[in-house]
Amino acid sequence: MKCLIVEDDLKSRHILKELLSSFGDCDIAVNGQEAIDSFRLAHEFKRPYDAIFMNITMPDVDGLTALREIRCLEQGMEMPPGQKVKAVMMTASGDPRTVIKAFKEGEANSFLVKPITKKKLDKEMVALMVEE
Repeated sequence: MKCLIVEDDLKSRHILKELLSSFGDCDIAVNGQEAIDSFRLAHEFKRPYDAIFMNITMPDVDGLTALREIRCLEQGMEMPPGQKVKAVMMTASGDPRTVIKAFKEGEANSFLVKPITKKKLDKEMVALMVEE
């Protein structure tokens, strides 16, 4: 499985990479614009991501904006729903409005509230693999 971790906090990036590395290759982006660019490049090189773990609150381009742009790119590629990247949104806030926006506007597959633990992440990865 190939994952993209999108997180502006250095410590959180390192923790996520360590936890996700056992599932496959992980790339890192530090903001939403880097996520969009990484997604585009991965498709150009015919090595698309299977999953994106994206923080919602980031400077410059936030996670929801980035996910909406990624979904637009997928639409432009005429990608069937079953082949779209799995998007797991992450935030320190469990605000229900944010959760609804992530699912409705960004077509997120899942949502994790920080802090992210190995147990939460393992459960999430199993669920994502079942969706495939």
